[in-house]
Amino acid sequence: MKNDLQEILLTEAEIQTLCQELGREITEAYRGKDLVCVGILKGSVMFMADLIKHIDTHVTIDFMDVSSYHGGTESTGEVQILKDLGASIEGKDILIIEDILETGTTLKSITELLQARRVNSLEIVTLLDKSNRRKADIEAKYVGKKIPDDFVVGYGLDYNENYRNLPYIGTLKEEIYNK
Repeated sequence: MKNDLQEILLTEAEIQTLCQELGREITEAYRGKDLVCVGILKGSVMFMADLIKHIDTHVTIDFMDVSSYHGGTESTGEVQILKDLGASIEGKDILIIEDILETGTTLKSITELLQARRVNSLEIVTLLDKSNRRKADIEAKYVGKKIPDDFVVGYGLDYNENYRNLPYIGTLKEEIYNK
């Protein structure tokens, strides 16, 4: 699989450092609050698992499974909710955990849905931000790293459900996804 990568953008150690830094920021912001971390499946699982280890305050977790890619490398803009939250979030402080924020259409739909559930607050943490691809008016409060407009895989990010298990993040060679 490593041979399918053009370059490694973030090493495993660099990712762990980002998780520690973000965890400290989030701890300070949410100390004493009723924090629910909502992971967006499947991509955020590795990031969420590592991030919450560094959040030193009470936290509960839940997951949503949504899709807007439907097998390609570009978002279709059509968001499907495949799994909703398992518990009420009314009156709670919600932190959506996402692996990558690109066009923002998926996260915009999710935030609108969750805000309608009368939450106390709602913010987003993303490991990666491709702000130059943004189509929706949405930003993450907590950002690990801004990256260029390359197709990235690894550490939860996939291409056709492959490469999620890489412990680092790299750019996929164009000939791999243009077959």
